[in-house]
Amino acid sequence: MNGGTPDLRWPPPPDGFPRRYGKPRNSAPATGRPAPPSLPTEIVTTSHGVRLERLVTGVGQPVTVFAHGLGHGIAETRPLASGVAGKRVFFQFRGHGDSDSPEGGWDYGDLARDLRAIADQAGATRALGVSLGAGALCRLLAETPDRFEKVVFFLPAVLDKPRPAAARARLSALLDAIGSGDVAAVANAVVEEIPPTLRHGSGGWAYVRQRISNLMNSGLSEGLLSLPDQIAVPSANLLRDVTAKALVIGCIGDELHPSSVAMELAEVLPHASLHIYNRPSVLWHERLDLRERVSTFLNQ
Repeated sequence: MNGGTPDLRWPPPPDGFPRRYGKPRNSAPATGRPAPPSLPTEIVTTSHGVRLERLVTGVGQPVTVFAHGLGHGIAETRPLASGVAGKRVFFQFRGHGDSDSPEGGWDYGDLARDLRAIADQAGATRALGVSLGAGALCRLLAETPDRFEKVVFFLPAVLDKPRPAAARARLSALLDAIGSGDVAAVANAVVEEIPPTLRHGSGGWAYVRQRISNLMNSGLSEGLLSLPDQIAVPSANLLRDVTAKALVIGCIGDELHPSSVAMELAEVLPHASLHIYNRPSVLWHERLDLRERVSTFLNQ
């Protein structure tokens, strides 16, 4: 395994729960905390012809759209919206969940098109992007600097420079493992997302099982394979005209999401504030603070 971590023993021990696949995909992977209840999703047709899976919760104004990371989806963005007022719109990018997988390779322009379509249909004035979703949001704003009033970037991974080789290798390993159908290989890729001290506890096993269920049941498209090598925007300077108020959140010690990217993004955006957590695995260590930070910013 990357980073010298020993491979997981698969299948997991009897106390690793849940014990089977099939948990609804829009509930978050278990981390020892209650997951949000499952809600039915719908398939919507966009103006560019790609059908995308969508979930809408809440009512009224403002409307906020949430964009997930590579290999993740609605389940991982829902917890970030728990305290956000108004209508909340979640969706699966192309190649994820039940969304379409158009033929050929895709780039951040295609992902930005998906995000824009969902936002336009819902009348969203605010947006939050996680990792890959943050890159898609950057691309959308580079093309339309005044599209949103408020934006949140959580763990941005790339702007106008390629990811480090180690990060590209980790993402490619995950995509290759899913494509091969090797459950043990997927488990050993997913375990990198868990803090080392929690990897062999019941919470760690539960997380791995749920992530495998999501990834292996829904699959990921081959069109995603080239994304780890791509950049989000041709030049970060294109973001200097963004009119939205922005919150950029990064962390120290995350190989896939260098804090330097978050710092550069906050510096180039005209109306941005920056928060850097002092350790990785933010959703494991700082979930409550993260939720409050996001909701406070969006609800002000």
